[in-house]
Amino acid sequence: MPETVDCVIIGAGVVGLAVARSLAMRGRETLVLEAEGAIGTGTSSRNSEVIHAGIYYTPGSAKARLCVAGKRLLYDYCQRRGIEHRRYGKLIVAAEDSQRRALESIESTARANGVTDLRWLTATEARALEPALSCVAALLSPSTGVIDSHGFMLALQGDLEDAGGTIVFHSPVRRGHCERERIVLEAGADEIVELAARVVINSAGLCAQALAGRIEGVPRASIPPSFYAKGNYYVLQGRAPFQHLIYPTPIPGGLGVHLTLDLAGRARFGPDVEWIETLDYTVDPARAQHFYEVIRRYWPGLPEDSLRPGYAGIRPKLSNPGGATTDFLIQGEEAHGVRGLVNLYGIESPGLTAALAIAEQVAGAVG
Repeated sequence: MPETVDCVIIGAGVVGLAVARSLAMRGRETLVLEAEGAIGTGTSSRNSEVIHAGIYYTPGSAKARLCVAGKRLLYDYCQRRGIEHRRYGKLIVAAEDSQRRALESIESTARANGVTDLRWLTATEARALEPALSCVAALLSPSTGVIDSHGFMLALQGDLEDAGGTIVFHSPVRRGHCERERIVLEAGADEIVELAARVVINSAGLCAQALAGRIEGVPRASIPPSFYAKGNYYVLQGRAPFQHLIYPTPIPGGLGVHLTLDLAGRARFGPDVEWIETLDYTVDPARAQHFYEVIRRYWPGLPEDSLRPGYAGIRPKLSNPGGATTDFLIQGEEAHGVRGLVNLYGIESPGLTAALAIAEQVAGAVG
């Protein structure tokens, strides 16, 4: 006989932890199954750690709605829990006149999403803030910031455990099947344990589609395709002459190679977009040449031989290169017919910012 538990969350990344916390704090018996030996070892720890304002996303989309709501929840949570963060502010720059229209479109989208604090800057005004910057115009986003993402996840884990929830590491979910009132899962690395849960949240990130495919009773037609967009990061040797995050206008698949600052003020550049077939976190030093080219469009003074390979992250995309921009896909019973199952697909950026808002939506939906 399988052990019975109320709620199982698969994946201890930032979104899985946030959902588990929300359920546990609602009084639900909550168990998190994590394949690795620690929290947040995947996409959650391989990103820019930016608190996004909600600027770029299609008005009315889940990304737009949950990013804007999540930003407010996240700043409040950081202040209450003492999580290190900083509102650096961000400059989105038009490096040439042909990009002004892109800035106008970004401002219009942001306004439609409820982001009302953007401010236009002339080239002179932008350089007054950042003398090393080269641009013809810029948008200032004062509510964009940076967070200690691991500190955030540790706080979520602490809240979860304080509310009676548990995380079990080294517990990959091997397979499962759906019954009328419950979902039965087989999990474990060496020793296999069978669990029966009323609610299962698939928050497996890059592996979410593969996991759903191993649960008998989930219609294969309900599982979206999966694509991997690798983002490489390079770190700057020495200190950058910037006090704000610097973003170019967006490119297909991402927001362009931008400059972000960590909480100590050190600069890193990325991510770019490299479409891959299998998971690979190696950063090729040869890609640095492209980084020099695109960074110098807004920072001509970038010194030669100043970039070193940093790390890479992989975005769980729902569309292939050149495909339409896709939204978060929070898929419940109405889509796949399985009571108690919620699949979280394509939770890429701004998933970190939106995590608490995603958690509220999911926990509310499962009762």
